[in-house]
Amino acid sequence: MSYAETLIPPQPAPREAARRMTRTRLAGYILVAFWALFAALLVFTVINGWDPDKFTRYGPRYLHGLGVTLGLVAISVVCGAVLSLPLAMARLSKSKVLNALAYCYIYFFRGTPLLAQLFLVYYGLGVFRPQLESVGIWWFFRDAWYCGIFAMTINTAAYQAEILRGAIESVPHGQREAAAALGIHQNIAFRKIILPQALIVALRPYGNEIILLIKGSAVVAIITVLDLMGETRYAFSRTFDYQTYLWAAIFYLSIVEALRHLWAWIERRLTRHLKR
Repeated sequence: MSYAETLIPPQPAPREAARRMTRTRLAGYILVAFWALFAALLVFTVINGWDPDKFTRYGPRYLHGLGVTLGLVAISVVCGAVLSLPLAMARLSKSKVLNALAYCYIYFFRGTPLLAQLFLVYYGLGVFRPQLESVGIWWFFRDAWYCGIFAMTINTAAYQAEILRGAIESVPHGQREAAAALGIHQNIAFRKIILPQALIVALRPYGNEIILLIKGSAVVAIITVLDLMGETRYAFSRTFDYQTYLWAAIFYLSIVEALRHLWAWIERRLTRHLKR
């Protein structure tokens, strides 16, 4: 039997290999420096061109527009989520008719711009004014605010339906088999086993869709809705100061960043059981 007569003294950690300056790394440093310089110039421009008089005059209008934008997006997301569930079920259905109808709906509204859909609702449905008045819903489609909500709802419903369909299909089939083996009814299994797992999978795509809808909501300003972009256009038409759009961009960026952090917190809370 062999044994050690002396202990090996502790050795220092090996030196890290020096990172060479490659062309890609150099280009990355230059790009970061450029964006840092651009951000510094932007901040300097905002501070240098600060006009308290304009802020006092148009600040309340910006806050009003911000509230309109948040209201539009919130209502559209909720109504779109309600509409997306039957659409996703139709896409998962074995009925060829239901599947084809849902596919055509989703294909059209995902394949055409939101602006075109908004014009079709706001201007196109005016052609059917007598028919809409006869059924008593013309009051809805003659108002630009309601038309904006309607167009955004049917648009986001198509995206949310595809997100939900993909999330449901990602749940392992063994979950359904286990529920059936335990004698759980299909509807109960779907509501309490399949759907909660699917929503966790769909959580991040849902957040991305809401962010895209927030930025896309600016198109409703074209049909005279005084949302954040509508109030910005009003302020610019009175001042001809390009910084009015810069402030709008800051507002949109703040909304997106707040939502991104909120969504990350929700995701961490709902998936904490998956982390060790």
